[in-house]
Amino acid sequence: MHTHPNTRLWPRAVLAACLSAVPLLAPWPAQAQATFVQTPYKNPKVLFDFYLDNPAKMGAALYWLRSFVNPLTEAPYSFFNDDMSVIVLLHGTELVTVAKKNEAKYEEVVQRMRYYAGQGVKFKVCGLALKDFGYTLADMQPFIEVTPSAMTELVHWQNQGYGLITPQVTDKRFSIEEIR
Repeated sequence: MHTHPNTRLWPRAVLAACLSAVPLLAPWPAQAQATFVQTPYKNPKVLFDFYLDNPAKMGAALYWLRSFVNPLTEAPYSFFNDDMSVIVLLHGTELVTVAKKNEAKYEEVVQRMRYYAGQGVKFKVCGLALKDFGYTLADMQPFIEVTPSAMTELVHWQNQGYGLITPQVTDKRFSIEEIR
């Protein structure tokens, strides 16, 4: 049987490599707690793409907006309206929440949207979806801008450098207390 001259060295090389990796497997020194990092955010531009399967999920989707806007308007960032650009595009079932005739039914989310609109957030509705739902411009809340199409709007703002956030709103099955 003929063997290659380096065959006998191979097991030693493997053993040496394995032994050199042992320190990597040793546990890391324990830290007392996590580390908070203050990321240096600068003039954010974001487009929220809301396309929900149930208008009742609009409240949960607006928490995504809150999670973006609130930390940036508070210290240490303290951004103002002209420091950031935020757009929310509606083109799913949630657009019924901004129809004037449904204001009483969706009062809480309409109030929250009004608040954010007052902070400079732009709320836009897809014109194609508006027609599909049988609405007109006159049917929409005054803080709503209607665009030709959600798809062309998405591309336009992304081409302008806006980051895209598409909230994933799932049905909540467990309370926080149950899964902590």
